[in-house]
Amino acid sequence: MIRRIAAAVAVVALTVPLAAAIGDVPVTSRDGLVVCSSAPACDVGAKILGRGGNAVDAAIATAFALAVTHPSAGNIGGGGFMIVRTPNGDATTFDFREKAPLKSTRTMYLRDGEIDISLTNAGYLAPGVPGTVRGLGLAHKRFGKLSWREIVTPAVQLADEGFVLSDALARSLNHQLSGAMGRFHASVEAYGKPGGGTWAAGDRLVLKDLAKTLRLIATGGPDAFYKGWIADRIAEDMAANGGLITKEDLAKYEAKERAPVRGQYRGYEIISMPPPSSGGTALIEMLNVLEPFDLKAKGRNSADSLHLQIEAMRRAYLDRARFLGDPDFVEVPVARLISKEHARTLSGTIDPLKASRSVDLGKDIVAPSSQESDETTHFSVIDRNGMAVASTYTLEGSYGSRAVVKGAGFLLNNEMGDFNKNPGVTDGAGNIGTAANLIDPGKRMLSSMTPTIVTRNGRVVLITGSPGGRTIINTVLSVVLGVTEFDLDVRDAVDAPRMHHQWLPDTVTIERDGVTEEVVQKLRTMGHTVNVGGTQGDANSIQVDEAGLATGAADRRSPGGKASTPAGLTSPR
Repeated sequence: MIRRIAAAVAVVALTVPLAAAIGDVPVTSRDGLVVCSSAPACDVGAKILGRGGNAVDAAIATAFALAVTHPSAGNIGGGGFMIVRTPNGDATTFDFREKAPLKSTRTMYLRDGEIDISLTNAGYLAPGVPGTVRGLGLAHKRFGKLSWREIVTPAVQLADEGFVLSDALARSLNHQLSGAMGRFHASVEAYGKPGGGTWAAGDRLVLKDLAKTLRLIATGGPDAFYKGWIADRIAEDMAANGGLITKEDLAKYEAKERAPVRGQYRGYEIISMPPPSSGGTALIEMLNVLEPFDLKAKGRNSADSLHLQIEAMRRAYLDRARFLGDPDFVEVPVARLISKEHARTLSGTIDPLKASRSVDLGKDIVAPSSQESDETTHFSVIDRNGMAVASTYTLEGSYGSRAVVKGAGFLLNNEMGDFNKNPGVTDGAGNIGTAANLIDPGKRMLSSMTPTIVTRNGRVVLITGSPGGRTIINTVLSVVLGVTEFDLDVRDAVDAPRMHHQWLPDTVTIERDGVTEEVVQKLRTMGHTVNVGGTQGDANSIQVDEAGLATGAADRRSPGGKASTPAGLTSPR
């Protein structure tokens, strides 16, 4: 999603509506940090660090707490990815992306030859098989220090006792309940205000059914979700409402540990997520394409610098459309895509003075003439020993399918919309129909989630990631370039204005107040179609200096974000 802010970090003059806030005292710690989109959930993770838990323990606790306090994206009914780097420098990833139900077909969302987007926007045909609980369980089995029960229980307590609503969450719930969520009785029962009326800031939201579900998971482990009473409730709800997920789907679901993708940029190592996420591959490809150019000398937000970044985005997203998918189903040429040789070839096709035409670059796959949604959330964690975690997970759209599992209290995702839904049809509007990401039973849908850890000389420098659908990769690119290319500290790198180009549609979007009108006009003169407005991403990030001091920067584009320390020295945003 495009979310809002600007910061005075460029050579060109910028409008900075939050200039006073940019001088806030940074949140620093040598004992660990948790940075996420919901203050109560961040505090849960920080408390786990304070009890002697490691970064993985804290990340799992934060993820379960977000399922309570951040219902638009925090989840146990969705899926995502996690990267872990240990203090000795080893790194691995956990893939708990949702899967297509076994009854899925490639054309299940077509009506009269056209995509019926309503079928993936909401309701019981929209969800993929959830992966979050199994993925968090696998990470805990591999790295957990505290008991599973100890790290899940704080979320149980939050749901059972309730928490105070912020103004933003109250307004969000009211909007959903008066709209798509209001169509589903179980959703209204779970999230409607007792006695009727609308939610207001300061009200307490109590989620008893969700507490029951989380308590079962805390005591019974992940199997309680995939093979027990919870699985029964999911399957019954699906059968009663025309959904496809069965008990067999749930019992067969497996999370996977995968090797990360790695790249080098100006002496920094980039560690990111492999397929079925496209994020790490595209991020490293873009950095490789940009490395021959001296962006810093051109000025961070100069037209010449932005032009080169747009052209790198254009080419990486074209490769994304051509090649990226679930590696268990299709052969993805990751090594070639992230190679310096491939980047040199792409860099050589960039005219420094003129925009390329996306259709010309990808004419082999473009038909003459779907977007990923953006309610995802990212959190970054580091502990006192230097173990680092970057995790991004999602329900897909805001509040996912909007359908709560009856009696179980949690929302299901609407992740099936991330598949290519019209085989063979790729158009200028951004609908992709290439083979690698077509729907197949048991297949994981392609993602743009880009949890990333950056190191230098064997030590962690940056932990970052973002929500935002297809904009995610470019948000992470902006933060990574801010630190590695433009020598910004993490606060300024997160605050810095962002932009997005995804090959098709052939349009670049730049955040409101991100650049001067003069820069916009020069980009247009170069041949770019430029839209200015809105905001992009929610990059909750951590930077670590050479002395081991961690600094947290919750993204001000999100109203509830926070950086929390185990010592309780917390500061909002």
